[in-house]
Amino acid sequence: MTVLRVGNASGFYGDRFSAWREMLDGGGLDVLTGDYLAELTMLILGRDRMRDPALGYTKTFLRQLEDILGAALDRGVRLVANAGGLNPAGLAAAIGALADRLGLTVRIGYVEGDALHRPDALTANAYLGAFGIAACLDAGADVVVTGRVTDASLAVGPAIARFGWGRDDLDALAGATVAGHLIECGAQVTGGNFSFFTELPDGGHRPGFPIAEIHPDGSSVLTKHPGTGGAVTVETVTAQLLYEVGGPAYLGPDVVTRLDTVRLRPDGPDRVRVSGVRGTPPPDTLKVGVTHLGGFRNSMTFVLCGLDVPAKAALVRAQLEEAIGPEGLEFVLARTDHPDAVDTETASALLHVHLRDGDRARAGRAFSAAAVELALTSYPGCTLTTPPGDATPYGVFTADTVPQNAVAHVAVLPDGTRVPIPPPPGRCLQGPPVQQNPLTGGPSLHATRRGPLGELVGARSGDKGGDANLGVWARTDATWAWLRGWLTVDRLAELLPETAPLAVERYELPNVRAVNFVLRGLLGQGVAASTRFDPQAKALGELLRSRVVDLPADLPTGRAPIPGKEQP
Repeated sequence: MTVLRVGNASGFYGDRFSAWREMLDGGGLDVLTGDYLAELTMLILGRDRMRDPALGYTKTFLRQLEDILGAALDRGVRLVANAGGLNPAGLAAAIGALADRLGLTVRIGYVEGDALHRPDALTANAYLGAFGIAACLDAGADVVVTGRVTDASLAVGPAIARFGWGRDDLDALAGATVAGHLIECGAQVTGGNFSFFTELPDGGHRPGFPIAEIHPDGSSVLTKHPGTGGAVTVETVTAQLLYEVGGPAYLGPDVVTRLDTVRLRPDGPDRVRVSGVRGTPPPDTLKVGVTHLGGFRNSMTFVLCGLDVPAKAALVRAQLEEAIGPEGLEFVLARTDHPDAVDTETASALLHVHLRDGDRARAGRAFSAAAVELALTSYPGCTLTTPPGDATPYGVFTADTVPQNAVAHVAVLPDGTRVPIPPPPGRCLQGPPVQQNPLTGGPSLHATRRGPLGELVGARSGDKGGDANLGVWARTDATWAWLRGWLTVDRLAELLPETAPLAVERYELPNVRAVNFVLRGLLGQGVAASTRFDPQAKALGELLRSRVVDLPADLPTGRAPIPGKEQP
């Protein structure tokens, strides 16, 4: 059987609009996928559906299809996207209407059954697997749209259809899951958001979107179209492998993928081979993402210039609490000020004041007007960054589980036939072992030098509901021997004090010289409700890399040459 070339043209709802056309025109593909659904997206789609029950899918995908549907059909490229969101049947109907208007004949399949009933929830959706997608493709679908499936399923489904894998082909399913995970976030695997972006051939200006060449045994090669920006290297692939994962046992609806078995090696310019992935039976439950409307929120920011910054912040706090009451108020003082500064901006700190409340009126003008009314009655130099504004609704994300056999996973074929997708057989994993905070393993090193941690390591971080993950990888074997013993949970708490009170899990992935931390509760009620300066923890890895620490003096920076990039 031939290799299956699966490209990706979307990593989130709002990604590069032209990517679908770029991927189709850039070279040969068998399948082109698009990932649109994040936890925040489900809230957005839930609010869309409240306004109009006919909505609930990502409208951007429909507009992108208008430009490329004819070309995809002509070239035999099949399209798979989770853009159906909360209404895959509605999106399938809209695609049919679009095809009629364009004078095209297109076979459309869709997957549903993920929507669950939860009292008082805005949305509740189980994360389905890949066999429903495969059933639609087996029935000849040119386009398959889904609701909430796991991101990797968009690539695993076409591989199942191409190679005829069954439920027992666990290693192959696991290998394809890794390939799907690597391309699901678009250009993040080709140099986007990459710690060492200055080493990329084009400096990271416009990375191309990725391709996974999946083989019959589940191994793959990660690559991109010739002539596109960015790069595909072992390190760019490592960075994406660490993104939004937990322990070595990566749970999915079809297979548990052992991330500690993944092996990466160069396979030529802009090509990385992914092999050795092992799979074990999946858990007997599915993850369920649940969103609720949490209330209303508003924010105002005071500029505190010059001297007595803490006293100025304390005065604002006392005045606002007296004006509207303390309930729901949050004060965050960002010490962005510098001593003896020569201009107002560098002499100023920022006091961010957030309010969350179930009462829209209190969180709206009552709060923001009270802040503005302090302009002439508060600290010297009082000013704010914005005029008063109204409150906006915010959502809360939580996750639970449901038995796999309690979900009606259904593939709706192009001819309208509804095919139930049975759950996996019942020999399921109960849960991965947790490895926490090993404190030894590094060599005895004495001579040190002060420098940013990022001189030796890369990092990638992200959000999962109220939790965050932080993956850190070493660039050389010698650095890995030091890192695995040095970067403990306790050390992380010293470098990132906000993690100190949290439950933190630490895992090692020696094959890719990496440690991964799961930070429970860092993001509170999830990105939509978070008032953190970095609500999705996307910059947490770069914050860690910027911390100045005692580095082993005999370890080189380990810059990895990239083909096509002249090294200084």
